[in-house]
Amino acid sequence: MSTQQLPNREPIDPGRVRRIPRHFAWVDHRLREILPALSLDEIAVLFFLHLAADRNGCSFWSDATLAKRLGLREGDVIESRYGLIQKGLIAYRYPLYQLLALPEAKKAP
Repeated sequence: MSTQQLPNREPIDPGRVRRIPRHFAWVDHRLREILPALSLDEIAVLFFLHLAADRNGCSFWSDATLAKRLGLREGDVIESRYGLIQKGLIAYRYPLYQLLALPEAKKAP
């Protein structure tokens, strides 16, 4: 039985190790499985909403402001919002966005 050596996990730049700031946003790691099904604009909008959301996943950013911050056209933000709603990742009721909890992984039979 071979023993595989783990790579050195010491920080490359110890002076710049990330610290959790007072305003911290988290992204569910299960999104890695969903990203291939999203357009780049949908990913940008979704990630921005993660950064802007409160502890309940809610935020009040206008389409115009999202577009300006992301370098998109307002129509692209609206189209992305519809796509994210259809994919079950967000809910929207003007002017409120809500990030939705991801469904639990299906267990193998």
